[in-house]
Amino acid sequence: MGLGPFGRIISAILLLCLALHGCQGQVVKPFNAAEALALARKAAVGAVGPDVKTFNVLDYGAKADGTTNNAFAFIKTFEEACNFNGNAMMVIPDGKFLVGSVNFEGPCMNPSPLIIQVNGYILATPTLFGYPQVDWFNFQKINGLILTGHGTFHGQGATVWEKEVPPSPTNPNRRRPASIKFNNVDNAIIRGITSIDAKGFHIFISNSENFRIFNIDIQAPDTSPNTDGIHMSKSSIVKISKTKIGTGDDCVSMIHGSSNISIKKVFCGPGHGFSIGSLGHYKEETDVQGIIVKNCTMVNTDNGLRIKTYMSNIAIKASRIFFQDISMTRVQRPIIINQEYNSIEGSKSSKVSISDVYFTNVRGTSATKTAVSLICSKTNPCSNVHLNNIDLKYDGKVDDKPYMSSCTNVQPIYGGIQDPLPCPH
Repeated sequence: MGLGPFGRIISAILLLCLALHGCQGQVVKPFNAAEALALARKAAVGAVGPDVKTFNVLDYGAKADGTTNNAFAFIKTFEEACNFNGNAMMVIPDGKFLVGSVNFEGPCMNPSPLIIQVNGYILATPTLFGYPQVDWFNFQKINGLILTGHGTFHGQGATVWEKEVPPSPTNPNRRRPASIKFNNVDNAIIRGITSIDAKGFHIFISNSENFRIFNIDIQAPDTSPNTDGIHMSKSSIVKISKTKIGTGDDCVSMIHGSSNISIKKVFCGPGHGFSIGSLGHYKEETDVQGIIVKNCTMVNTDNGLRIKTYMSNIAIKASRIFFQDISMTRVQRPIIINQEYNSIEGSKSSKVSISDVYFTNVRGTSATKTAVSLICSKTNPCSNVHLNNIDLKYDGKVDDKPYMSSCTNVQPIYGGIQDPLPCPH
């Protein structure tokens, strides 16, 4: 029996859909983190199999002269690699490339994670103009991504740090461009790259899931404003390890919606430490939970391990937070909970609920006399805050002030060594 007119129309649509790279978008094999990491190591040196087609930016018009804006060539290369119906690797080879703002948007057609091998030295344009997506390298709507290599992203932030960000409908908070932004990117590995002098955040992860960040190097002066090393929001299952971060703001910052985050073997300094928050700042925030910071080293940072919230009417929870096996050298304000970080519309107290927080095996030296400062909400006191084996010697200016812990609206649970001495109950 032949197809009727309606059946022929449906068949034609299906054939057209398949011709245009498939009706379902990207078809991806289940993500295997171990396999992807092994592939990232091989891809960094170009040791991929013959089943991986390479797309080199030089073949699409890029010039490694350090002066030509290669944004269009980079975008074209990405689009070709992303839309290739097979395994693909975009290659940014050795050389110096000037690149304006680029938007790398999926979904992609590759059956395995799209590889982007970065071995070149990439320079941002030295201006705040020409960033329609706000940020510099924008990765969006990609399921399966490997960003690897020995290359460098240099944001040329020193050219704009002292300048005001022009107002824009797409940038109401007037934020300086992040160097690398991931939005709606799942199943990703970032490995080996260096980020220097970002205009704003170095790496910004939002609305994403299942991220691994290994062996990256982030550098900016301690005076650079708002240059967080890795900043994340509304993301889950993010693992950061074996990474060095020295910058002018938080080494790692986790704001609303961050959950199941693991930070291990990270060197932080200079910078503002590992921060959860600020929380209670924006409407429709979601909870923060399941944060582990472990086996990390902090040297000459302005803050240490910090949870900070606004005084506002925004009620969310921050819970199951673990800081463990942390080494500190001359850290100012090593342990902090501050629920009076700032105020919105004259609010007098924070409605963020902080509970189940563990500071365990924190050792080293404090550059300030108040090594432990726990300032909780008077209307919503912190609960189940544990300090176990806190061994911080004072190493700062000699004066008559006592070396101490300070606690407000919280009754910490202590165990083991306590230096400075616990707060009196």
